Amino acid sequence: MDRERTALAFGLRAPYEPCFFERPLRPPGEDEFVVETLFTGLSAGTELSYYKGTNPYVHAAFDAELGVFRHDQRGEGYPVERLGYMEVGRVTESRSSRVEPGELVAMAYGHRTAYTARVGVDRFVVLPNELDPLLGVYVAHMGPICANGLLHAAAEMQAGPTASLGDGVRDRHVVVMGAGVVGLLTAAFAAHHGAATVAVVDASARRLAAAGTLGFTAVEETPDTWRRFKEEWVHGPRDRGADVVFQCRGHASRLAAGLRCLRPQGTVIDLAFYQDGATDLRLGEEFHHNGLTVRCAQISRVPRSMSTSWDRDRLSEETLELLMACGDRLRASLVTDIVKLADAGRLLAELAARERDVIQAVFSVDGATEARADSAIRS
Repeated sequence: MDRERTALAFGLRAPYEPCFFERPLRPPGEDEFVVETLFTGLSAGTELSYYKGTNPYVHAAFDAELGVFRHDQRGEGYPVERLGYMEVGRVTESRSSRVEPGELVAMAYGHRTAYTARVGVDRFVVLPNELDPLLGVYVAHMGPICANGLLHAAAEMQAGPTASLGDGVRDRHVVVMGAGVVGLLTAAFAAHHGAATVAVVDASARRLAAAGTLGFTAVEETPDTWRRFKEEWVHGPRDRGADVVFQCRGHASRLAAGLRCLRPQGTVIDLAFYQDGATDLRLGEEFHHNGLTVRCAQISRVPRSMSTSWDRDRLSEETLELLMACGDRLRASLVTDIVKLADAGRLLAELAARERDVIQAVFSVDGATEARADSAIRS
């Protein structure tokens, strides 16, 4: 194969077996363009679930029409040829009036060295020249995930189709469970849109330090974390606690802790991805007696009441606004590791074995990746 017209895609041959797949890179047709990757961000929770074989898509088929996982049908299985959804690349060829060669774009095509995109099929965001290109990894997908959490909080306030992201957090006491990438970006959105207080709860000293550096109230996770918020935030008789909790850790124990932090009739906006059972979640306790709400904020949909005025493109616009306002601080606190894409397999192995702790790892793409071409799986 002509190496100049192929691309490498990082994926998995089987659980715990990372590899590169070599794929043809076709020249652009009408309304298409070619993008060469500069940076691609690691979504550690999702990608480790594929690495370990715990992702539900591996073992069951999702019936999109019925909205259920069918365990009586075959899942995606392995190999997994596409991981990741946080890419920044430079356009090298274009046959579209929408994008010019040399422009930087944010996309979600996976950990690939290059990609041929079709306008109208592949979603992309042209990045402004003044934005740090590395921060572009948040623009197409990860930032909108977090912004969508605030949009769901606004929906809980019955803000209506013309809602702004601030309508669910402005002048309110906010708790964020988890100081990973989702938690810290969500906290940044909440602070940017006028929350009275943003407290971030985590057990990791490193992550709490990042939260504190960003100006949030960093709270060490303990069995009695809830007590602090019940004592400090008093709204009236028998009315204590956080107005809204954003749950950003994929453990049911954190959801249970978040429920305990809420004032009566408060809401948990859930952005977490759970892969285990929920033995720590006791719905007959605070959830029942305080009339609480758990609302899932899933990036595939905005609140139904806002679907005429909000979509993923608008969520990307909100992400760009946040990054332009405080991108330098976010990069300094969130991006803890920049790793060559050629070393992606080693990083996943270290994370799975808990030999390494990252907040945000970003893979850089350069000539070192090509060294893996000889061992890539070809088709």
